[in-house]
Amino acid sequence: MNNSTTILITGCSSGIGFQTASYLHDHGYKVFATARKEEDVQMLKGLGISSFLLDVTKRNTITDTLQEILSLTSGKIDVVFNNAGFGQPGAIEDLTTDALKEQFETNVFGLHEVTIQVLKIMKSQGYGTIIQHSSVLGIISLKLRGAYNASKYAIEGLTDTLRLELKDTNINVTLLNTGPVTSSFRKNAIQKTLDNIDINNSRFKESYLKNINADKSSVPFNLEAIEVAKKVEKIICSKKVLPRYYITKATYILGFAKRILSTSKLDFLLNKI
Repeated sequence: MNNSTTILITGCSSGIGFQTASYLHDHGYKVFATARKEEDVQMLKGLGISSFLLDVTKRNTITDTLQEILSLTSGKIDVVFNNAGFGQPGAIEDLTTDALKEQFETNVFGLHEVTIQVLKIMKSQGYGTIIQHSSVLGIISLKLRGAYNASKYAIEGLTDTLRLELKDTNINVTLLNTGPVTSSFRKNAIQKTLDNIDINNSRFKESYLKNINADKSSVPFNLEAIEVAKKVEKIICSKKVLPRYYITKATYILGFAKRILSTSKLDFLLNKI
């Protein structure tokens, strides 16, 4: 692929989505950045990036935006980066079913709806690449992250299955297993904790408050969001797309630990994090 490549990116209001859209746009790719709020769409347009309103939890916004993009690209979309998502912290016992449903509506069901709509286009054109944004927490689980862990495990399962089902096509499907990256993710997760978790009546109150007040600069192995953008470009340019790509040393270390340690030993390690 070259710089005439068209790429649709979801969740571009800030962080990884914004940095990826900006980086690829600056490198000459035909980027279609999407966000669920009109003010963010206008902000992206102000930077010269083609942007559209798309809320992954609202099917009609996906359909409408895809039609608009196809009208601008002679009916093709080369790559989709399913980046939209958020993290709902909370111990399993403190997590309401409604909060869990909200987590899955965006991270799993929204991603799935974009995927199946884009698949129709890619099957028609005979090729394409789908990049699903998973996480190191799609490989291992951390306490107080149950909803997010579960959503990323679900993405792993859907994507692994889809890759098998598309083996006889020219459509690539891959996963990004991202570790700690500078973005608005943590700020948004703190707000979700405050909105949906009864901190004061939880036996994990001390842990919640520690996480809320933690210095984000102390997170080990943290990378800037631009590193994800560079990985996405690597995938776009690759002649052989791999099933998954690790980003940050944390993902490599914990992915290796998952492969070699027994469950009890891995649990011991993860309880130290």
